[in-house]
Amino acid sequence: MVLASHISRKLLGSAVLVIAASLVVLDVDLSRYTAQREIEDARRRLTNEAQILKAELDSVPAGAVERWSLEAGGRAQARVTLIDPQGVVLADSQHDPETMENHAQRPEIRQAYAGEVGSSIRHSHTLDHDLCYLAIPVHYGGQAGYVLRLALPLEDLDAATRAVHLRILEASLAAALVAVLLAYFFSRSFTRRIQRLQNFAENLVEHAGAQGPLPASDDELGALGRSLEQAAGQLRRLVDGLSLESARREAILSSMVEGVLAVDGNLRVTFCNQSFGRLIGASDPIPQRVALVELVRDPALIEMISGVLRSGQSHKQRLHLPAAQGHSFEVQVTPLAASPGRGAIAILHDITDLERLERVRRDFVANVSHELRTPLTAIRGYAETLLEGALEDKENNRRFVEIIKAHAIRLGLIARDLLILSELESGQTPAESERVSVRAALQSALRAVEPEARDRQVSVIPEEIEDVEIRGSRVRLEQALMNLLDNALKFNRPGGEVRVRSCQTDGYARISISDTGIGIPSEDLARIFERFYRVDKARSSEVGGTGLGLSIVKHIVERMLGTIEVESRLGKGSTFTVQLPVAPTPETGATVGNQPPA
Repeated sequence: MVLASHISRKLLGSAVLVIAASLVVLDVDLSRYTAQREIEDARRRLTNEAQILKAELDSVPAGAVERWSLEAGGRAQARVTLIDPQGVVLADSQHDPETMENHAQRPEIRQAYAGEVGSSIRHSHTLDHDLCYLAIPVHYGGQAGYVLRLALPLEDLDAATRAVHLRILEASLAAALVAVLLAYFFSRSFTRRIQRLQNFAENLVEHAGAQGPLPASDDELGALGRSLEQAAGQLRRLVDGLSLESARREAILSSMVEGVLAVDGNLRVTFCNQSFGRLIGASDPIPQRVALVELVRDPALIEMISGVLRSGQSHKQRLHLPAAQGHSFEVQVTPLAASPGRGAIAILHDITDLERLERVRRDFVANVSHELRTPLTAIRGYAETLLEGALEDKENNRRFVEIIKAHAIRLGLIARDLLILSELESGQTPAESERVSVRAALQSALRAVEPEARDRQVSVIPEEIEDVEIRGSRVRLEQALMNLLDNALKFNRPGGEVRVRSCQTDGYARISISDTGIGIPSEDLARIFERFYRVDKARSSEVGGTGLGLSIVKHIVERMLGTIEVESRLGKGSTFTVQLPVAPTPETGATVGNQPPA
């Protein structure tokens, strides 16, 4: 808007200056031309009058020449002067010739003496006026060499010139007014076109697709408008592409589980995603350009980013951030430009679960090695004893072989449970889905553990057992129940009890197995479902088992979309509770009983 106003004023001012200069030059030129035309007209008139008077002069007597000059001046309406060959004035229509000086050196007189028509414009000292003179050679009294001169005052010429000049000035003013109005309207039209182009260019990014087409024309502004429209189309496609790319990048960075942090050379935050904010416990949204030390309190991370900014080299390191509840991260910091100090981007990979899995894997390998080493050592030892001569010992050789067999069975049980656990964890074998009666599965499991219960002198008491159906695998369910019952018997005391219940609650089949055994310390409750984890290792070795039973139970229950919980008091016993979803009824597809709240 301001640009168009400036251009309008400059255009109008320039037009006014050009018009004024043109009219001034034209006025001066026309005025000079008019003056010259008036002088030429005066000379022609004087020439004509001089030729007429020349014809009369031969008949004028010598004594009547002064009277004749007066009459001739009246007829010619000019000053008439007669000069002899020596330059002496013989007669003059407006002055006494006796008082006039010699005229032989006058320019027009000299030209007339030379036989030409002489003319000049100069100031007359005799009359004290500017006059236009014209002189011709004439004969007087039968002799040559005389000069007849006529003169007109320039005041008459000036009056005529001023009249013409006034007309020229009036015409010039009228033309100037019309030209200024035309220049004004042209500049306004030109300004509006420039203003349209300016508005189009200023709103090129925000409204590249919303602006209407520019007016078409064949001049330079039209070409500029077409260029701007082409640029608008290209810019619109570029902006749309950048917006799409930015939205994709923003969506990717926002949806990343990894924390992303970008800082400039002054350690001020230029970008961070929601994951990073959650990791450090920052409020959302995080303000832009905030200092990194105000956002992150961990000196190790700040020092790592500062080092990358100084060196310009990428760096990877594992860090434990206290602000992230002690989680472990693998931090990759990369400079944003080749030269140092331009900024850096840090990506935080949460490896807490990975470290935990690595720890579990190390524990698992150690536990498996420990579990396998004991029976293998025993088998090897007794086998070497038999080979070294105990095979011929009738009293001990059978006992040694039975020990080897027992440890071999133990190795088989460990291998079986490991295979079962691997199968359940891998999920490669699809879970069986059939309608399973909880009462039937419990009864089958109870029958299977009856011999061991008698051997350990533990009473198994089935209490309320409601007939509820679930969907899953009956074999796996029975296996899980037998493992729970087996633990309840092994870690019980002679004369103890194991109570079994099942019921339906809020759309779930609830199975609980309680014992009066040794119980589980509270600090061990969180880890009892880990593989090979034993609370009392001495008691576990005494009663046997692989240490994988509860892990198998947990995987079976979770595979059937259920949960398992444990409550225990040291020296008082433990209660394991399994909850499994009730199977839908065949008629309506709804589950039996009440649905769990959403």
